[in-house]
Amino acid sequence: MVRNALRSIMVAGALALPVHAASAQTLELGIDQSPAGLDPHIVTAFSSFMVVNGTIYEGLTAIDKDLRIGPGLAESWTVSPDGKTYVFRLRRGVTFHNGAPMEAADVVASLKRTLAKEIASPLATRLAAVESIAASDAQTAEVKLKEPSAPLLTSLATIAIVPRAFESDKDSLQRQPVGTGPFKFKEWQPNSFIVLARHEGYWRQSLPKLDGVKFNIVPESATRQVGLASGQYAMLPNIDAATALQLKGKPNLRLQETLELAYSLIGLNVSKPPFNDPRVREAVNLALDRQEIIQAALFGAGVPGGPLSPALRDWAVDVNEFPCYGRNPAKAMELLKAAGHAQPIAVTMTVLPRQDIKDIAQVVQQQLNKAGFRVELKTPELGQFIQDWRNSNFDLFASTNAGSPDPDDYFYRTFRTGGSTNVFKYSNPEIDSLLDTARATVDAAARKASYAKVQRVLACEGPVVHLAYAQLFSALRGNVQGFEIIANRSLSSLVSVSVAR
Repeated sequence: MVRNALRSIMVAGALALPVHAASAQTLELGIDQSPAGLDPHIVTAFSSFMVVNGTIYEGLTAIDKDLRIGPGLAESWTVSPDGKTYVFRLRRGVTFHNGAPMEAADVVASLKRTLAKEIASPLATRLAAVESIAASDAQTAEVKLKEPSAPLLTSLATIAIVPRAFESDKDSLQRQPVGTGPFKFKEWQPNSFIVLARHEGYWRQSLPKLDGVKFNIVPESATRQVGLASGQYAMLPNIDAATALQLKGKPNLRLQETLELAYSLIGLNVSKPPFNDPRVREAVNLALDRQEIIQAALFGAGVPGGPLSPALRDWAVDVNEFPCYGRNPAKAMELLKAAGHAQPIAVTMTVLPRQDIKDIAQVVQQQLNKAGFRVELKTPELGQFIQDWRNSNFDLFASTNAGSPDPDDYFYRTFRTGGSTNVFKYSNPEIDSLLDTARATVDAAARKASYAKVQRVLACEGPVVHLAYAQLFSALRGNVQGFEIIANRSLSSLVSVSVAR
């Protein structure tokens, strides 16, 4: 795990995989939404992440299917005894899709770009401990920290390396991405398809096996299912339980599944009434029956969610330890009365335009309306939803967020005062102190104790009402080989996919 990598050791590089006999061709995927941009330092939507992560772009480190951290574009690294200096040795022979060699200057520019105020990257908080970044030579990058940062190696897996020419360019990569990954951007027809082509100069020998990948944007679930069954599409990645249920048992199709790190949530704007009062936030939790939400909206394929996924067995606190997780509408209404609010409290819930989230929002609406609220649902198009989210233009919203193998990656940017995705305007000195302490220590037991306290505070009084962690599914044709579903929704395993005749 990460704590082992934090020792002053040299980490060995990954071996190239052998080639299997199969036809090289373009893999046709069916997805439900068009990306909201392709700049890896700016985009946050799953629809964008799925297209670019591990396919077009790579980081210094990488996360494997078991959520372990290993080498990426850095083949090895050393860490100083005080934990404040990391020296990364870059792989030789890595080229960008434009043919330029990937060098330490590109690493420096990419990290500085992520931190730049004018870029306004939501990933900036992940590098908050960084004091300086420098290139010792073309193959060596040095990162100095203000203080030790236990989650740094995990965070670096999420920071894509881009050509240095884009350091101050906020626009170009949104439409014309340039990375080092196994596939390079070829074409984007908005609301129709995105085509990626094989990167002939890819650093992993004999990979990728495919000539390319085509993401067909098909909003209707039934149309995607028909396309998969007919062979028009070879795969439907990262689908919900409802779609998986329809496909289960179909001839020549198979399902892969895992409990995902992403979670469904209700976000609360704590900068204004009524959610500025922690009693009202607790009332929202008490109004909800998470198991009913899972049964009604996720077809039973999920588990009640706390601040961390149960998939993170080393970190997650059992939801049974959270006193507000037992449904109690009467107590919820008592808390609203104690907070001085006349009932019902009228609020508007902005809903992510994705079918499973729409279904969840409807169940949550019904439950809240029985506990002192009157909730109106509003479902804008994706671009408007993201803009309103970024601008904190909401009373409450229903959505889904990505998780990470390290708690810091989610907690620090989301709940730390001034965090880069703290759109809730939440500020709690106790949480800030716990997060700062956990980030700066490499002792696993001490970090676990701090994060346990964080979870117990956030569960009932935080700005996020965590609902559920769903089973994540991918559906594949029988002749698709080499794909492995990953809990963080990355499609990085496409590098090893082949299609048999």
